[in-house]
Amino acid sequence: MHWSETISRPMPWKEEKNPYLIWLSEIILQQTRVEQGLPYYLKFAAKYPTVFDLANVEESALMKDWEGLGYYSRARNLHEAAKMIVENHQGIFPKDINEIKKLKGIGDYTAAAIASFAYNAPFAVLDGNVFRVLSRVFNIELPIDTTIGKKYFLSVAQEALDQQFPAKYNQAIMDFGATHCLPSQPKCQECVMNEICIAYQKDIVSILPIKSKKLLKKVRNINYLVYVIDDQTLISETTQSVWKGLFQFPMVESDNAAWEIEDVQHFLTKEKIGYLTIKKEFADTQNLTHQRINANFWNIEVIEFPRIENTKKVSFKNINNFPYPKIIKNYLSSIHK
Repeated sequence: MHWSETISRPMPWKEEKNPYLIWLSEIILQQTRVEQGLPYYLKFAAKYPTVFDLANVEESALMKDWEGLGYYSRARNLHEAAKMIVENHQGIFPKDINEIKKLKGIGDYTAAAIASFAYNAPFAVLDGNVFRVLSRVFNIELPIDTTIGKKYFLSVAQEALDQQFPAKYNQAIMDFGATHCLPSQPKCQECVMNEICIAYQKDIVSILPIKSKKLLKKVRNINYLVYVIDDQTLISETTQSVWKGLFQFPMVESDNAAWEIEDVQHFLTKEKIGYLTIKKEFADTQNLTHQRINANFWNIEVIEFPRIENTKKVSFKNINNFPYPKIIKNYLSSIHK
């Protein structure tokens, strides 16, 4: 806490006591860098200043505002939780931590952060920054991604918490991990805790914290088929996967590698789709938590649109009115330059 008074890291949600805005910031910053999340927080706080505004918005409009931030289930959970607060709590954000945990999309960490920052309740936060600091200072070699590890870290975090000033302490340790006790190249030489940090004394800072599971990403090769007649194309709303509620072009997934033009021709012939021209317009890659997507976008001028279930015709003039995954948003930006 003393260290935190020597740095300047202004954020619009710091010192905020409105639990609704604190909740908004916490959800936006889940698995998201501050630099990326900040403009979204400012936009949402301005556009949806109260929980009633958020609860009453159409989900499609909310998804459009969330576009580009990723992990779209957060937006859907945010919307559901806002409705729960309006319907079950008359629009007043609950104060009891157990009631907070009942809200859609809120787990132990987010509930502790809201209770601490909004109500100065004595609950320790435990995000990635805090895991890192505690694992190094106390030389904790339990994996942070196991039930036993999480339970032990929470007990250590709670014991270390300043009971009188929990909000100030929680913010300080999070800032310390975010700006000083960094994942790589931590500032150990000038650290205020290097005399008590066991990992520093043992020269094992670089190996902590420990994770037990190495994430193996599935590689997917997707071919987006942008069927075109004049100024119109086909899009459809996704109903499954991490992109539920977003829109995309008709797509075909290939097993080994992305298609070449001959593969597109073969597919169109097999599906009896009459075409005039085929052009590869764009290629891109997107890394998600559990998968890596390699995508090719094919502009196909067709004689008539193929009959594909749940698709809709849309003009390129209005195409940006719908929410899309980042990889498709990048494609649309490339053709509208």
